[in-house]
Amino acid sequence: MTPSDMLARARFHEWRRSRPLVGGLLVALGGVEMFFSSQLDIGRLHIQLGIEGLQATVIPVVLVLLGILLILMPAHRIFYGVIALAVAVYSLVGVNLGGFLLGMLLSAVGGIIAVSWAPARAESDAAPPSRIEEAENASTGVER
Repeated sequence: MTPSDMLARARFHEWRRSRPLVGGLLVALGGVEMFFSSQLDIGRLHIQLGIEGLQATVIPVVLVLLGILLILMPAHRIFYGVIALAVAVYSLVGVNLGGFLLGMLLSAVGGIIAVSWAPARAESDAAPPSRIEEAENASTGVER
């Protein structure tokens, strides 16, 4: 590996660790699966549902958009994750049993991962001295 490849890999690793990438990808993948499961034809039979079929297009697009927003704006991960989870559960009713359950499960798990994700703490913040230790050091004059 060249040094530039190692630098690019290190930058990508740092970028990936700073956002809920897996959760966003699962939410978006669930939306894509729901979209294609709602566009299936059975033999020569093609079903057009009219205004009711709008849900079969809007819900997957919303899930893909939420997945992208989860990746691009990690500060709002809890809001987007909860909305993705609610839309995924609603897709059971609106989109062919949530894309035959697979899309709903992918999106729900992605939303849960996004909500539970927390950014990595910097090493300087990892182990700050506790207030008790600071008080002991101040009273005895001894540092450990």
